[in-house]
Amino acid sequence: MSKGLGKGLDVLMPTDFDKTILTEDNDRIKNVFIDDIEPNPDQPRRTFDTKSLEGLANSIAHFGIVQPIIVSPKGKKYILVAGERRWRAARIAGLNSIPAIIRKREELEQLEVALLENVQRVDLSPLEQALSIERLHQQFNLSYQSIAERLGKAVSTVHNTVRLLKLPKDAYKALQEELITEGHARSILALKGDDTKQSELLAYIIRHEWTVRQAEQFVTSVKKGADAKVAKKSTVVETPQTKSLSQRLHTKVTVKRTAKGGRLEIYYGNESELQALLSRFEKI
Repeated sequence: MSKGLGKGLDVLMPTDFDKTILTEDNDRIKNVFIDDIEPNPDQPRRTFDTKSLEGLANSIAHFGIVQPIIVSPKGKKYILVAGERRWRAARIAGLNSIPAIIRKREELEQLEVALLENVQRVDLSPLEQALSIERLHQQFNLSYQSIAERLGKAVSTVHNTVRLLKLPKDAYKALQEELITEGHARSILALKGDDTKQSELLAYIIRHEWTVRQAEQFVTSVKKGADAKVAKKSTVVETPQTKSLSQRLHTKVTVKRTAKGGRLEIYYGNESELQALLSRFEKI
């Protein structure tokens, strides 16, 4: 089985959540023409990976669709509630119809099912998660605690995710384009209220390919009163040379620059490790 085929097949298999839906008496399953189905405007996922869809389409072509999509009637057509990836992939695979569970749901239930399916089955990007959670909070008057319970997450995790929507525009775009990670974004948010330093930190992260740890060190230095240039210099730097030295010494080696020069830091955990290090130095 090819790598793409296996990955697509995994998405086709029903979860416990899907099986619960399938066994409810009021559910009615039938084949629905693909062209009679419209995407859900409340679908939290905004983008779909082309390669992933092609892999799923390949699986559908070989095995069919084991897990029906969920739709709601809309006149003579249907609105997708959950399963948009399967629906899109089925179109790519050339299917004319697709097995669907016909359900009547309130708007909140539609969005909740779509959100839960995507978060649990095909992870949304951090920003897509944040937008979906905030919509549940604002438009349907759900507390973050209630949303956290529905998603099976800690309420602090939900709060932290929503905070990503407060990123400066340039950082928001960088996260959206995957130029920075969620961890980097949190470091930028930690400098809230200082637009200049937030912008400088973003530039350093992208230009110098800083790790999240380096970004956090920059934030710590700034909060201690250092300006951006000094904070940058005091940030631990990992270079190809330090990586090579770390491998040779079997321990972590970093460079930390200061306003008056800097220092090379070699880490050890106990006296035994120190003696082993000194022994290795003798052989260099």
